[in-house]
Amino acid sequence: MGRILAIDYGRKRTGLAVTDPLCIIAGPLADIPSNEVFDYIDSYLKNEKVDVFVVGYPKQMNNEASEAVIYINPFIKKLAEKYDKIQIDLMDERFTSKMAFQAMIDGGLKKKKRQDKGLIDKISAVIILQSWLSMNKK
Repeated sequence: MGRILAIDYGRKRTGLAVTDPLCIIAGPLADIPSNEVFDYIDSYLKNEKVDVFVVGYPKQMNNEASEAVIYINPFIKKLAEKYDKIQIDLMDERFTSKMAFQAMIDGGLKKKKRQDKGLIDKISAVIILQSWLSMNKK
């Protein structure tokens, strides 16, 4: 059984989260420049088996895709082509950045640390993955 890897893809940075080997708990993995995401995934897949990619998909309040899809759709297409044996699921990512920021406040992080955009991206990826896990409980 492989892990599940969540991807919060952005124009500049990408947050990654991953499950434990039993696919029960989501945890932060990395925040990396978006132009390095495929190199990072290649390296990760050399050491770990991944069964599913969960990609945060931007939607508007009316449930239609947001304008950010012009950046994420080409990424998803390349992900599907490059890793054609790994399932890709899309997960609504509305409010994940706000939820991540609130989680940092609730966790007592100082203002300086809360300004770390990479940390927000990683926590957003964890929220996306945990939401997916909750929806896909067996």
